[in-house]
Amino acid sequence: MTCAPQIDSEGIGLPSRERTGLTILGRLFLSLICATPILWASRAIAEPEPSSAVQTPTEAMRTTTGQALKLLRDRELKKPERMDELVTRLKKIADARFDYGEMAKRSLGIQLNRLGEKEQQEFVDLFTEFLTATYVEKIHTYSGEEVTFLNERLEGNYAEVKTVMIGKKTDTPMDYRLMMKGGDWKAYDVVVDGISLVQNYRTQFTAILRSSSYDQLVVTLRNKIAQHNVKTSISEASTSSH
Repeated sequence: MTCAPQIDSEGIGLPSRERTGLTILGRLFLSLICATPILWASRAIAEPEPSSAVQTPTEAMRTTTGQALKLLRDRELKKPERMDELVTRLKKIADARFDYGEMAKRSLGIQLNRLGEKEQQEFVDLFTEFLTATYVEKIHTYSGEEVTFLNERLEGNYAEVKTVMIGKKTDTPMDYRLMMKGGDWKAYDVVVDGISLVQNYRTQFTAILRSSSYDQLVVTLRNKIAQHNVKTSISEASTSSH
């Protein structure tokens, strides 16, 4: 199936089941995928840190998920006047677990090797900002979902942690792919209902590169970031008025 040369977090051109899975990803795990120093630079608020001992992949994801869910359940933090604080604290948790540089490189694929060092870093920064804008937009949609950890598969320095998100109406498989880096497990992909986040973006990026150019991909990403930021502002204004 050929994707249209557009970028959308919910999967332009994907079957409805796949779009549903990615929508759920945005609803709950925006807190685990929206990390970038570009939009929020504050690091002053401390969150619980994992043990200094090397954790298993499951322990690592359980720690991160637990910290994020604790914040999302805090009614005080979800008040409009404290929304920036909530986002900053969620970001710090995600920063410690997710490798956005690796996500960006895997999403762009072989095209990354054709870029200069400066361009590569610019793309990583842009991709990270894009993820941030995409999922921060959905921060108001968390509605009490729970996460059950099933098992893990370990192969050397790589692992996959299988979980299920328990919702009010449906349960959704959600698996994390991790790699050992710097003495800790870092997530580089999330598979929702069988659909890889990285592969989803890679398919769309490839379609744009084939039909136009890398410069157009950059323009498209920047436009998407602007659109999501506008939607976030509207959502926050609406919440504040109630």
